[in-house]
Amino acid sequence: MRLRSLPFIAAFCCSSARAAALVSMAPLRLSALRDVESALSEDSPTTKKPAGARDARFPLTRWEAAAAASVFAIFVVGLFCIYLTMPEADYDKILRLPHNLAELRVLKDNIAVYARDYQAKFMLGYCATYIFMQTFMIPGTIFMSLLAGALFGVVKGVILVVFTATSGASSCYFLSKLIGRPLASWLWPEKLRFFQAEIAKRRDKLLNYMLFLRITPSLPNTFINMASPIVDIPFHVFFLATLVGLIPASYITVR
Repeated sequence: MRLRSLPFIAAFCCSSARAAALVSMAPLRLSALRDVESALSEDSPTTKKPAGARDARFPLTRWEAAAAASVFAIFVVGLFCIYLTMPEADYDKILRLPHNLAELRVLKDNIAVYARDYQAKFMLGYCATYIFMQTFMIPGTIFMSLLAGALFGVVKGVILVVFTATSGASSCYFLSKLIGRPLASWLWPEKLRFFQAEIAKRRDKLLNYMLFLRITPSLPNTFINMASPIVDIPFHVFFLATLVGLIPASYITVR
């Protein structure tokens, strides 16, 4: 019996050894399978992120968001203080929204009288509002330009619009230099890479290229304001191109 049982004992020992070896190798095989599965899932068209896709996470850190909120709050408080010190108007229709062309003309005449009677205060409030909207890329600056032309004429209106637009663009430039890189990469990933490549090819004629961008609608002005410090455009080039390049568009809008 003992001799007959020896083959079974040997087979049992061999099978036990193989089982132990398989058990010991199981974690390695499992990890290898997981690696293959993850590689396949990354290459899968259903899970792979398309080029230029926006990340769902908000790009700013807490410090960057706090800095942006602080600058925004400073602007809002400053505007609120300016509005509180504005002289009261004798006509209550100055702040009413017009519903037809006749009311729009009445509103324009009332604002013109107010701007003439309190010119310094009105100019301060106008410039502060325009710069605030330009800094934080708030839509509506074109209506401010139209208002400048209606109230001050073509020459004064163009000077006022170019000054405020350049100041607001410069403010946006420095704000973007502080916290704009992750936000621009999140909003316009493909456009930012294209702009950076174009700037790299035109370093020797950067001012001419920036003037071209300002005069033509090749890229939105809001994008140029925010992306310029990110692609290392010097401020003096940005300022001069903005100051000169905005004159044609401002003239057309004001007139």
